[in-house]
Amino acid sequence: MSTQSIDLPLVKFQSNEPQTTANNKIAKPATPINTLIKSFASLVAKHGFLSASGLIMVFPFVWMISGSMKTNDEIFSNPLNILPETFHWQTFVDTFESAPFGLYIMNSFSVAFFTTLIVMINSAMFAYAITQLKFKSRTVLYFIVMACYMLPGAVTYIPSYITLANMGLLDSHTGLIISNAASVFGVFYLRQVFLKVHPSLIEAARIDGAGEIKILWAIVLPQCKAALATLFLITFITNYNSYMWPSLLITSQDLNLIATGIRQFFIAEGNYGLNWSQIMAASTIAVMPLLILFIICQKTILSGIADNGVKE
Repeated sequence: MSTQSIDLPLVKFQSNEPQTTANNKIAKPATPINTLIKSFASLVAKHGFLSASGLIMVFPFVWMISGSMKTNDEIFSNPLNILPETFHWQTFVDTFESAPFGLYIMNSFSVAFFTTLIVMINSAMFAYAITQLKFKSRTVLYFIVMACYMLPGAVTYIPSYITLANMGLLDSHTGLIISNAASVFGVFYLRQVFLKVHPSLIEAARIDGAGEIKILWAIVLPQCKAALATLFLITFITNYNSYMWPSLLITSQDLNLIATGIRQFFIAEGNYGLNWSQIMAASTIAVMPLLILFIICQKTILSGIADNGVKE
């Protein structure tokens, strides 16, 4: 038997569904006008509220700078004028020459810097110990430390003063630095930040033979740069603006901090604030280092804490 091949015609099966091409675009539904109006009104209200809040916060600083270049009559004029009629820049020169504000600023800057540096070190080490090390009663230790946070600062003045007197550190910047070298807020703040570090990173470093100090320095702290910058700025500003404790501890005029120096300038020669333009100029001079520090650190602070760790 001979077999013959039968050629069957090829039939192209086409789908009944329409093919999607580049020319076929799905039309998006138009946004209703009411929705656009509501969104725009919400945006305007939000930015209006933020702008008003910002103006309220910045107004005292603007008024202080403006008042430093006015005369006393212009400061108390009615109605109030934001800008002076004539900018008296010489007020800053006269104020800076009438009192050793440069020395006061250097004293405040050095005391605040070294105090902040010590606070950062011991707060980081303590926070690392109660978050990453396993030992008995670490929770109890943490609650004891946090209980000290509830104590008013004035309660510690007398025992601290007696302790520094026994150590011979009264009327010295060293005693001022040592007495402020611990911060319960710093421990609490860094503890909350260190809890975000993934435990697997710590375990991997320990398996590789890294010590606890190296883990803290090379792994934990680099992941918390924003938090460290924020804590540095808060602690520095607190110690830079400190008034009550330094006024009790420091008695020598050449060791005064800027807050105490402004007070001495305020009551100098029995004026008691009669020359308000120079007082505002002195306050402006005192605030400038803090403003420069914030400008330097703001990018790190506003960047926030990134989502650290690894995914398992």
